[in-house]
Amino acid sequence: MRLFTATLATETNTFSPLPTSLQNYKESVFFRPGEHPTDAPRMCTAPLMVGRARAKKEGFELIEGSCFAASPAGTTNRADYELMRDEILGQLKAAMPVDGLLLGLHGAMVAHGYDDVEGDIIERCRAIVGPKCVIGVELDPHCHLTMKRVSLSDIIVLYKEFPHTDVVERADDVLTLVLATLRGKIKPVMSVYDCRQIQSYPTTIQPMRGLVDRIMAMEGKDGILSVSIAHCFPYGDVAEIGTRVLVIADGDKKKADALATTLGEELVSLRGKTRPQYFDVKSGIAEGVAFNDLPVVIADPADNAGGGAPTDNTDILHHMIERKVEEACLGPIWDPIAVRICFDAGLGARINLRFGGKIAVTSGPPVDAEVEIIGLKRDAWQSFGPTQVPVGNTAAIRLGGIDVVLIDNRTQALGLELFTNVGIDPTQKKIVVVKSTNHFMAAFGPIAKKVIYVDSNGPLKRDPAKIAYTKIERPIWPIDADAKPRGLIF
Repeated sequence: MRLFTATLATETNTFSPLPTSLQNYKESVFFRPGEHPTDAPRMCTAPLMVGRARAKKEGFELIEGSCFAASPAGTTNRADYELMRDEILGQLKAAMPVDGLLLGLHGAMVAHGYDDVEGDIIERCRAIVGPKCVIGVELDPHCHLTMKRVSLSDIIVLYKEFPHTDVVERADDVLTLVLATLRGKIKPVMSVYDCRQIQSYPTTIQPMRGLVDRIMAMEGKDGILSVSIAHCFPYGDVAEIGTRVLVIADGDKKKADALATTLGEELVSLRGKTRPQYFDVKSGIAEGVAFNDLPVVIADPADNAGGGAPTDNTDILHHMIERKVEEACLGPIWDPIAVRICFDAGLGARINLRFGGKIAVTSGPPVDAEVEIIGLKRDAWQSFGPTQVPVGNTAAIRLGGIDVVLIDNRTQALGLELFTNVGIDPTQKKIVVVKSTNHFMAAFGPIAKKVIYVDSNGPLKRDPAKIAYTKIERPIWPIDADAKPRGLIF
């Protein structure tokens, strides 16, 4: 038995001022066959790592294709997308015949001329491998679960957790189902329910925590093979945006339809009830300062690199400086120029530095301050579950009672290493500001005595009604308050 695996992934914010090119992939995940490190998966490469671990002992051959992934930003350059795609397709042709595919994709990638990149990749793979090959796909829940990719795949499994701490487990699910299908043990059938809504679904809080736990208890029982919830990615202006439920059953389409409908209707009933409370900048900082314990973790989702934002907005920092907040740290701010200056000045130097506020109006004004350089580290990384995420060269600066982490490889706050890399202990700070929507909760949630979400003036607007969509299908909630669920669509 021969399986082929490859990855091509990014999360595309079609409104982002930052275009995505081949260079962005080279700065993140860019491995040719056999080059992927053995220590941990990278972005969307868990199917390859799981396949490696299980191939010999389970009696199949794994043929590795290239793995390309970039940090979320704007639309990918068309020529660069086609170059990477065609390299993988060429490798697949050379590997033929194969019995199955393990594709590590994201699900919200957009390239110029391709609103459904994953559908395009799967369609071209299907044309090469034919109808009998079993195609298994792992996707991020912040995906656009298009009918094209569903109709051309045999098995699709999404991460269940947000933050995405279960990427390896879900890749393991994909491989298990692919192998079981090839061995004739199961006959997967898929059903999809369209809720017609755009909403955030953190699984670290109720009601989503309970729903995910119930879903996981359903799998492997009574003919249900897999259940996935596509949260959607609100910052991709594509037709098939929105929350959808995917159920895979063993040969029983009616059973899959019934469960997809039940869960879809439950999600519709939760409209407006799954996202956490948000404060404005002034109220959020005041709430954190007034809390009588430490640390208080304050999230800035509107400037989250994980959603395609530049991560150089200064609104919260300016307010903290004006208020003279003490015992605080904030990170990351993406500013390669400021990082270079800090390295040139050296550890312990006191310099006048302008940083942040560079990319767009939504970045806010830059900060001009005399700072002390308190930490420097080259080629730094942070952990995110089982994965390692590069943050590049990192500088920590101190202005008043606030320590700020500057990075030159744009990413969101994920692991405590973001701060500890440069000598900052977030557990000993009163206020810890992280630029992230909810992924920070995997590492920072356990240390936080309180978590506060602040809606700054960053580019990732929290209200979908304020996003300037032009391509999405209407009606959809909350843009259209009376939007009804579409129901079963596959």
